[in-house]
Amino acid sequence: MAVSAVRKFTKEHEWITVDGTTGTIGITYHAQDKLGEMVFVELPEVGEELSKGDACGCVESVKEVRDLYAPVSGECVEVNLALQEEPTLVNSSPYDDGWIIKMKLSNPEELDDMMDEEAYQAYLKANSMDA
Repeated sequence: MAVSAVRKFTKEHEWITVDGTTGTIGITYHAQDKLGEMVFVELPEVGEELSKGDACGCVESVKEVRDLYAPVSGECVEVNLALQEEPTLVNSSPYDDGWIIKMKLSNPEELDDMMDEEAYQAYLKANSMDA
């Protein structure tokens, strides 16, 4: 059974959209909005094996540097090299052109622990006091 292309979210504000066994990962609109204009994105190495929760790069904005965490376990199969020249793609298009890495999932069941769009929006609303 194929995994549907539903976007899932973490409490650390990463998102993943899965197509077959490959997940495309980035940071959420909320995260890029809070961080401000991106000035640098550190990408993991293609071929790197990551476990859920592992640091897999970072984003540097005009406000701060924030680690990126793998929302699921798997192998990094592609990185968005366009971000090296234009890190602000994370701001202008966080869910499309501003994706950060693609991973081949080794444990798709980990997606079950993530929030869907509705749950993520409720999470943001419940935790908006840090805004």
